[in-house]
Amino acid sequence: MTHSKYLTIISIAGLLSWAAFVVVVNKLNPYESPLLALPFFFISLFFALACTFTVLGFYFRVWLYKNEIFYSHINVSLRQGLFLGMIASGALGFKLLGVLTWWTGLLFVLAITMLELYFSAKS
Repeated sequence: MTHSKYLTIISIAGLLSWAAFVVVVNKLNPYESPLLALPFFFISLFFALACTFTVLGFYFRVWLYKNEIFYSHINVSLRQGLFLGMIASGALGFKLLGVLTWWTGLLFVLAITMLELYFSAKS
């Protein structure tokens, strides 16, 4: 598959995830059914952000590194999009639990950054 097919699939998944997120926010009440609303909120937000960050990261890499192989950009963009989605969802989860402070957020971002450095060193 070419890079445009991958991006099309990721973009469609992102649009569906954003639509699911809007439905969750508008239709589910976390006070009435927190066991249903909160997991759907976080899962739909994670996938929506991950897909969005992946597409934006890919086009940023294409713009930044001209005349490069596009296929390698998709792998890196997908991995970093997933990590950025984890950071955003994790920060909201920490805020929900009441444990988000500047230093816990910084430690969380540093932990995800260490994961990214590990995976980028292996490839």
